[in-house]
Amino acid sequence: MTEDLNERERIILNKLSAEGSVTVTAMARELGLSEVTIRGDLKAMEDRGWLNRTRGGAAPAFHRDILERQQSRQEEKNAIARRAAELVRNGDVIMIEAGTTTALVAKYLQGKRDIHIVTNSTLVFAYARMNPMLQITMTGGEFRRPTESLVGPVALDTISRLNVRLAFVGTDGFTLERGMTTHLVEGAEIVKAMKARAETTALLADSGKFGRSGFISVLPLAEMDVIITDSGLTETAVEELTAAGIKIESVN
Repeated sequence: MTEDLNERERIILNKLSAEGSVTVTAMARELGLSEVTIRGDLKAMEDRGWLNRTRGGAAPAFHRDILERQQSRQEEKNAIARRAAELVRNGDVIMIEAGTTTALVAKYLQGKRDIHIVTNSTLVFAYARMNPMLQITMTGGEFRRPTESLVGPVALDTISRLNVRLAFVGTDGFTLERGMTTHLVEGAEIVKAMKARAETTALLADSGKFGRSGFISVLPLAEMDVIITDSGLTETAVEELTAAGIKIESVN
């Protein structure tokens, strides 16, 4: 989402991410602008869902972890999401799991018709709600602010009742030995549930996540129909994954 910000707005967002809040006075001084101009920036960013204005300043609308992840490897994440969206056909029913890369898939569905998205991600909702060609089903469940996700028994029950052609899932890290991994048990259960209800499941993960292991193993990589990643994955890594029977798509 941060690619929609201008340079000044990015500076404000970076400040929010680093410090947790900003004041109009401090930002005006730092940027060499009037307080009126900064207030206008904050209002515009609030209208687009980036922040919440407070008395004399602003606080982030998203958890700091989300803001940091959104600003990491933006070019790679967008390329991965763009390729994933190409797999979606008109009339499809798809599932999108919570994550900063997976959420971008909804952005690239512009031009597709009659797509029904099932998601546990409020970030996906933020993109999809602007496109009248997308029908959205939120899973419900308990809201987890650090991941902007809905999890728990209600979310799992909703997913278990539905059938889709495609599921797009993410991961905190992936290795041949330990497969897909995450730091949250509840997130792992969502991934497993979506995979069980989809004809095809695609893992969307930037190359920086390869070789990293989270606290909880989710699924073996062989259970993914395809892994869509960026061209930063080394040739050796691609060869090892391919030799293990895992389909890899690397995008630029």
